[in-house]
Parts: sequence; C-alpha cells; structure tokens
Amino acid sequence: MKKVEDYVRSIPDFPEEGIIFRDITSVIQDPQGLKLAIDGILDLLKDVDFDVVVGPESRGFIFGVPVAYTKGTGFVPVRKKGKLPCETISEKYALEYGTAEIEIHKDAIQPGQKVVIVDDLIATGGTTKAVINLIERLGGEVVKVVFLMELEGLKGREALKGYNVDSVIKYPGK
Repeated sequence: MKKVEDYVRSIPDFPEEGIIFRDITSVIQDPQGLKLAIDGILDLLKDVDFDVVVGPESRGFIFGVPVAYTKGTGFVPVRKKGKLPCETISEKYALEYGTAEIEIHKDAIQPGQKVVIVDDLIATGGTTKAVINLIERLGGEVVKVVFLMELEGLKGREALKGYNVDSVIKYPGK
C-alpha cells in the first residue's frame, strides 16, 4: 500500500542548485494521493477540539477546506494583501528576499474561537507565524497547526515555539 510521501515528486536543483523542491501537485492530482494527504491531516486532528480551520493562500485552501468540511467547521481564508473584499487586518512578514503581507477579514475569527491552521508546507515558519499573529489579534486561540510536509532543515518549528505543530511527512533537509 502506498503512503502519501510516495506521491510527492522531488525535483532536484529547483528553484536553485542544491535545493530539492517537494511538489504537491503530484499528490493532489492523483485521487489516492489526495485521499491519503487529507486523511493524514485529519488523523493528526482526531483528538483536537476546534471551531474553525484557517488556511493561507493558496495551498492552505486545498487542504484546509476538506478538513473543515469533514469536521463540520467553517473555513477562513488568509490571502495576499488586497484580495479580500471586506474590512481586513494585515500582517507583514519576512521572505528570503524582501517582505510580504497577508490579510484576514476583521470579522472572520470571533474572540475565544479555537482555531486550527492547515497548510501544505512548513519551511522557515514565517508565513505561519504571521497567520498566528492575525488570529490572535482577533482574539482567536490557535490550538494546532498542521502541515502536509515539513522541511526540518529550515527549522520552521523554532518560529512556532509554544504552539502545537505537526506534519504528515517530515523531510530532514531543506
């Protein structure tokens, strides 16, 4: 029987030499790969009590929506600046070269709501920390953060110290 990691395509030297790009498109285009990925994330959440799933653009949508649907909760998107139509709050964060900014609707998280963040990948943890900051500014409580894949060599968990972080697949390198 195949495991979800069997569906991940590894592309050497992309986007630059020495990097192995872990491609999830090969996971989600295959019905069994997609099922294994979603089931793996759901398994990591089986004992977690939460009210809503938050997913950052865009791959957090792919994995977060089926989790919310299956668990009977709502889904809240976090998007790049300027993409949400109602009143928002925003958070800037550092990228390898420069900065980025994400937003969430101001009324998307209610004070005291228990929130799970779902995304495809944790690398340095910068995007996820920015998402956590948005949720907490709105009064939400992040009870768990789940990723399909983790690049352990980039030490993203260090940026998320104090939070319950888990991954379906862990790669030791970058």
